[in-house]
Parts: sequence; C-alpha cells; structure tokens
Amino acid sequence: MPQLTTYKILKSRLFQHLAFWVFAFFLLAGFFAKEYGSTFLKLNLIYTGLFLLSVVLVVYLNLLILIPKFLQKGKWILYLVLLIPIVALGIFLNLLTFEYLSDWLFPGYYFISYYKIQDLFNFISIFLAATTLLKMAKGWFQVNEQKRKIDQLEKEKLDAELNALKSQINPHFLFNSLNSMYSLSLENDQKVPDLLLKLSAGMRYMLYETNENFVLLEKEIDYLNNYLDLQKLRTDQDTSIEFKIEGDIDQQKIAPLVLIPFVENAFKHGIKGDVENVFIKMSLKVKKEEIIFNVENNKGTVDRLSGEKYVGGVGLENVKKRMELLYQNQYNLKVDDAGINYKIQLKLPVR
Repeated sequence: MPQLTTYKILKSRLFQHLAFWVFAFFLLAGFFAKEYGSTFLKLNLIYTGLFLLSVVLVVYLNLLILIPKFLQKGKWILYLVLLIPIVALGIFLNLLTFEYLSDWLFPGYYFISYYKIQDLFNFISIFLAATTLLKMAKGWFQVNEQKRKIDQLEKEKLDAELNALKSQINPHFLFNSLNSMYSLSLENDQKVPDLLLKLSAGMRYMLYETNENFVLLEKEIDYLNNYLDLQKLRTDQDTSIEFKIEGDIDQQKIAPLVLIPFVENAFKHGIKGDVENVFIKMSLKVKKEEIIFNVENNKGTVDRLSGEKYVGGVGLENVKKRMELLYQNQYNLKVDDAGINYKIQLKLPVR
C-alpha cells in the first residue's frame, strides 16, 4: 500500500509541476550566483523568486490556453502569433516586479532588474520552449499509453470472441461423432475401436492445439483427414469422397477449425435422401501467397423437398465470423448454389 501511494504521488500532476519549478528555481539561483559572484544567500534566493513570478505566469498561460486551444489543434501560425503578446506581457511584468512589487514585498532591499529586454526575452523563451516540449512529450506518451491499452482491450475482446466461437464448434463435432459410435456399437461393428482412436485424436487437437489464433496447416489437415475417416465409417461404400492436396503444407499456418464447417456442410446436405452418384470432392492448394480450399458435393433430395436453406447452420456462420476476426478483409469466400451441385471456394492468405 505505501508503494502504491508513493507511485500515485509521483505520477500526480501537482507533484510533477512542483518538482519542475523547484528544479528551475535552484538552477536559476545557481546561475544568478555564478553570474554576479554571489552565493546562495537569502538575497539571491529572494531575487530568484521575484524573477520567476512573471515567468510562471507566462508559462501557464501557454500551457493552459495557447497549447490546448491552438497548438494541439494544428493552428501553428495563430499559436506563434499569440505567443508574441504573451512574451511581451512576461517582459513587462518582470520589469514591473523589480520596479515596484519588490519594494512593496521586501522593503529595504532595493532590488533592481539586472537584465535588458533582450535578455528577458531569451529567459522567457527558454522556459516556454522547455515547458512546451515537456507538455508535448507527456501528451505523446499518454496517447501511446492509451493506444496500448486500447490494443490490449481489443486483443482480449478478440480472444474472447474466438474462444466463444471455437467452443460452439467442439460440441458439434463431439455430438456427431458420438452418434456415429452409438449406431455402430448397436451393430457390434469391429470398426468402433478405430473410430474411438480417430475421435480421441480429433478431440485432443481441439482441446490442446487450437488455443493459438493460427496453427500449422499440416496439423489442420491431419485433423481434417481424421474427420473424413470418421465419416467414411458411417457412409455407404458407393459414396465417393475425394481430398486432394497440392503444394507445400509443412511451414504454412492457418486459423484452426476454419475448414471443417465446409466439410461438415457437404456431408450434412450432400448425403441425404435417395440420391444416386453421391459424391464429395475436396481440394486444398497451397500457392506462394494464398491457400485455396474447394469443396463440391451433390445436393440431397431432402434439401430440395423440404425447402431448407442450403447454406444454413451454425457452423458456416460461425466460421465466417472467425475469418472476419482473424483475416478481416484478406479472405475470399465464394458460394455457388445455382446448379444441381453445391460448390464453395475459400481463399486465405498464407501465414
């Protein structure tokens, strides 16, 4: 608690201003002592305090009025023009201080101004320049700190949204796979152990390897192949399922779980009803600057008879939101639902 209080004091505006003027006071007193061969006596300290009265007034007129109203709004010329009467006011007040105010405040000392108008102009200009630079530097640091906080909040929001979207995918995959195992177990099918291994590998990938925004494309393809193997176990032998891969997949990265909803959609709508020549064709091509993923499948009769919207489902809407968050406007998704077959093409930038 004491450390926190000290930190707040050090960061407070009042403390910073007091520290500056204390430093300026002793620096100026030392300069006057050296200039006139005196020491840090009471006389020298009083003179320094009187000298700073006009300087303080000019500095705060600049900090509180000119900088926020003109300089920070880009009105450079007007700012420089208005500085002239401010500096002139400071010179006039300094001369007035040693001509009249000093005698009233400290009778019997007989202070006089040691400096001419040009010298006073130089002193005031130095203080104005120094405090203006400090003000602008502090503003720059504050803007950058604010930007850093905003970026951090946006990142946390993005992570939260992505985690929420991914959590919608996991139960969907698990539900479908468990249904498959249940159906096969009722028939005492010997393929169930293999199915369990495929399911285990898929769940392990989703739970432990998709926490990052981007994963190795090779791992995503392994997960996709596992899913296809699971689906092949529950489809007819006459169903044609193809998945072709072209290009180097070793070092490329992709957002995890963005391809699977399109494949799920193909199985969901392509293998329905009494349809001949059931097929699902998939291809993934890795080029120098992009990854191209194509899926084509026939349309099941259930879709045509029921009037169900073919592109519907949480999965596709989910993946579109994730691509918008991760790829923004750098991805391209084309959907062709006009013919007897359903086609999608997804293009993603290489990472």
